[in-house]
Amino acid sequence: MRIRRVRGYLIVFMIGLVISGLTAFPLVSESRLLVTVLHWLSVDTLLPGPAAFLASVADGLRDAGARYPYLAYGTDWLAFAHLVIAVAFVGPLRDPVRNVWVVQWGMIACVAVIPLAMIAGPIRDIPLYWRFVDCSFGVVGIVPLLLAYRHIRRLASPATPADRSAEPAVTA
Repeated sequence: MRIRRVRGYLIVFMIGLVISGLTAFPLVSESRLLVTVLHWLSVDTLLPGPAAFLASVADGLRDAGARYPYLAYGTDWLAFAHLVIAVAFVGPLRDPVRNVWVVQWGMIACVAVIPLAMIAGPIRDIPLYWRFVDCSFGVVGIVPLLLAYRHIRRLASPATPADRSAEPAVTA
C-alpha cells in the first residue's frame, strides 16, 4: 500500500513536469490565447496590472519570434529539460528506497526555484506578483515529493513490531 502511494505521488509530480515541458514549446500561441481568454473573462479589467504584463509578454514573444526566431530555441531546451527531469523519476518509481536521492534532489530543486525567482526576477524586470507565480511551481511541486519522501523513509526503516506481526511466520 505504501509503495503505491509513493508511486502515485511521483506520477503526479512527473505529469506536472511533462505538462510544463510540453507547454514551453508553443509559447507564442499560448501566450496570445491566454491574453485573449483573460480579456474575454474580463480579467483585464479586474486585474489590469497582471493582464497588461501578460499582454506585454505575448507581444514580446511574438516580436522576438518574428525578428529573432532562434531565441525560442532556449525555451525548446527548457521544455526538453522538463521532460528529461521527469524521466529521472522513473528510478524512484521502480525502486523508491534505493533511488530516494532523486526525490531529495527534486525537493532541493523545488526550494531553489524561490531564490532564483527572487534574484533573477528583478534583474529581468519581472513584477513581484509574477515572481510569486513562478515560486508557486516550487511550492506546489514539493508537496507530492515530500509526501513520497515520507513514505519512502518508512519503507526504508526497519519494520515496527506491528508490521512484523502482519508478516507470515517463517519456518525452517
